[in-house]
Amino acid sequence: MELLYLHTFCEVARWGSFTRAAEELGYAQPTVTAQMQKLEQSYGAPLFERYGRGLRLTQAGEALLPYARELTRLYGESKEVVSNQARGPIRIGTIDTLAAYFLPPYLQDFRKKFTDIELLLHTASEVELVRQIKDGYLDIGLIFDRQNTDAELVTHAVRQEELVVIMPQEHRLAASDSIATADLAGEALVLTEEGCTYRGMLLEALNEVGIPQRIACQFSNPEAIKQCVWCGMGVALLPSMAVERERKDRSLAIVPFHSDKPPFFVQVIYHKKKWLSSPMEMLIQSMARSSHERGES
Repeated sequence: MELLYLHTFCEVARWGSFTRAAEELGYAQPTVTAQMQKLEQSYGAPLFERYGRGLRLTQAGEALLPYARELTRLYGESKEVVSNQARGPIRIGTIDTLAAYFLPPYLQDFRKKFTDIELLLHTASEVELVRQIKDGYLDIGLIFDRQNTDAELVTHAVRQEELVVIMPQEHRLAASDSIATADLAGEALVLTEEGCTYRGMLLEALNEVGIPQRIACQFSNPEAIKQCVWCGMGVALLPSMAVERERKDRSLAIVPFHSDKPPFFVQVIYHKKKWLSSPMEMLIQSMARSSHERGES
């Protein structure tokens, strides 16, 4: 029974609210309160304290949290090992760009082989995805970033992806072979949302050469970004995979972005203590294998 209470404890710690934790778990709020009271009685110490309108962990709660996460993770892992490996959900976290332009064919192939497995896709920033992988809320993450070196994670670089600058066909830079940071002086920028890795790289590069940032607008959705560029609101930096349609129909000019910054990779990540079921392993391997078969690296 205490494993159930520990799972609830992790949710309350995550959200800083009994009410929000109850909503996420599908409980009535008094049930969560009662579970936390029993857990505090069991450990003989208060685990939460009021902080303004929310909750925060006490020193005892902070000490318990990593153990609670590890125990619930091990319990979940044991259930996966004991139960049929070809059933149950796989929780995948990724960014909007990869969800739209990279993942669909792999998910389609996977569903043909494993019809009983539910794929739960969640999109967020890379920072949030890494946090949720470490906290055990996601099974697998798919990110687009410079080579990940986090010691708590296993990382498989699926392929290196080129970054490109997109603009209307009549733009002054449209005929360029490549675009460097200095070429963007004076240009209005249509950016991805804050927290996006390649947005951060671009703004960092502009600052290094002393170019003022002219941000026209910003979106999380790559399709919205492309539409704003097409309307002449500015230029944008996107992964090459996001503009394949525009490359074919020539609706936008697409020029490689030249930078001395480290390259960006599509990468699969998961916690180093994560037990991978056979279906999870096959999904990871299919992405790496298919990319190599297409001549990508």
